[in-house]
Amino acid sequence: MAENRLMNPPAKKPPATGAAASASVRLGYAFSSQGQRGADLDQPLFAVLEAVRDGGSIRGAATTLGRSYRHVWGAVRAWEKELDQPLVIWAQGESARLTDFAHRLLWAELRARKRLQPHIEALRANLEQVVAEARDERVQLVTVCASHDLALPRLREHAAQQAELSLDLRIQGSMDSLRSLNAGRCLVAGFHVPALNGAAPVFAKALKPLLRPGLHKLIGCSRRTQGLMMRKEHAEAVRSVADLARSPLRFVNRQVGSGTRLLMDHLLEEQGLKPDDVAGYENAVEESHVAVATCVASGVADIGAGVEAAALEFGLHFVPLVAEDYFLACLKPNLEHPAVLRLRGLLAGDAWARLLDTLPGYAGARAPGAVLSLTAELPWWRFAKPKGRRTPADVTGQSAGPTLQTIS
Repeated sequence: MAENRLMNPPAKKPPATGAAASASVRLGYAFSSQGQRGADLDQPLFAVLEAVRDGGSIRGAATTLGRSYRHVWGAVRAWEKELDQPLVIWAQGESARLTDFAHRLLWAELRARKRLQPHIEALRANLEQVVAEARDERVQLVTVCASHDLALPRLREHAAQQAELSLDLRIQGSMDSLRSLNAGRCLVAGFHVPALNGAAPVFAKALKPLLRPGLHKLIGCSRRTQGLMMRKEHAEAVRSVADLARSPLRFVNRQVGSGTRLLMDHLLEEQGLKPDDVAGYENAVEESHVAVATCVASGVADIGAGVEAAALEFGLHFVPLVAEDYFLACLKPNLEHPAVLRLRGLLAGDAWARLLDTLPGYAGARAPGAVLSLTAELPWWRFAKPKGRRTPADVTGQSAGPTLQTIS
């Protein structure tokens, strides 16, 4: 995981006193020909600690990082002084190992990074977009508010490389994404629902106020597997949703309004269970699949819901529960928008299907890039009254705003 990064120890500065004595955090960014993915950030302290942990010695860490023994050892000592905490235990003739503080620091930093991963990715993409727009005015921009999904950053990269299309990706829960679409804050909204054949009152109650047949159209994007993630020592204890109620294992949930939270509420209701029956169901909350997986892997929680790709990234045991369709929703008048047309063509291409094949638990949509109707794709839909001509104001109770305007 560690890379050959610039490992400058903290610059020398006058000693601080009082509250100023604690280490502070400074963020920055740089333009480079070498790209990054995910929530990776160049932070030399954690690169050194990871290398010592994985290499089992200062010399091994130096080899991994492409630095001299003296440089790595000096960096460790400098960071220990900066943090006022020991980081590495080392004695003559023994292998170097991290202190308990260093182990806790690594896990805490990883959890924070994974929790913010969608936002870090979005910030990086927006900064890259600045350069792309300055270079080529032909690049089309489409704002997408979407529920967290591991395939979306790959779609964004694929769109930029293959279609001169810049996806301004804003990660929100499924319900908030649809609200953003109806309020005119985006051109396309991403949300997901399980592939169910019958009524699903949890989903119907949440989504019916936000979607209207005839006004909203769906675009096939992908299909994925959702399930339970846990450390391997708990694999025998929980094999289904019903087992959650009989287990003292701590559950880490997703935020209210997210598609995964709706899914878990639905599955509990199917089993005749209540949130109070599951330890931690209403307490511990994270906002992405990778953040949930990090909590489970680090021991902050014991079990959580998420996609298979997130579980495997952290070496967790995965219990598949249901297949889901990930849709992009768009207002009917905007289906012919140039940026939406490019996006639909990209989703229909073989290259997108091949990219999905590289993600565990993902597959192509049944009709990728095709325009689909709500009533055909959401069989649990029930009408309270006949369909009529609707507007976004019918859904949100407010003006449609700039949704129908051209975004470029």
